[in-house]
Amino acid sequence: MKFQLDKIHHTALQVEDIDRAVSWYVDQFECQVQYQDESWAMLAFANVSLALVLPAEHPNHVAVTCSDLSPYREPLQHRDGTRSVYIQDPDGNNIELLQVP
Repeated sequence: MKFQLDKIHHTALQVEDIDRAVSWYVDQFECQVQYQDESWAMLAFANVSLALVLPAEHPNHVAVTCSDLSPYREPLQHRDGTRSVYIQDPDGNNIELLQVP
C-alpha cells in the first residue's frame, strides 16, 4: 500500500536581529530570501525553508503541512495569508500545523 508522507514546510529559529541573521545565512549558504520584514524572514533552501523569527513573535518550531486542521482549535491567520495551529509533541517541542489546500 502506497501513502503520501507529510511534508516539513519550514523550521523556525529565534534570532535577536532579523537583518543580521538574514545577512549571515545568505552569506554562508546558497539560499534565497522569500520574505523579510522587521519581525521575521523566510529563507528558501533546496529542500526546506528556514524562518528566522523574533522571540517575542514566535517560538522555535517545525512546521508540517496539514490539509485538515478541524481536529485542532481554530487556526491563526498570519499576515502572509497562511493559517496554522501550534501544538506540542510529548517532549514540549513546538509544531506548527500549516494549512494547505
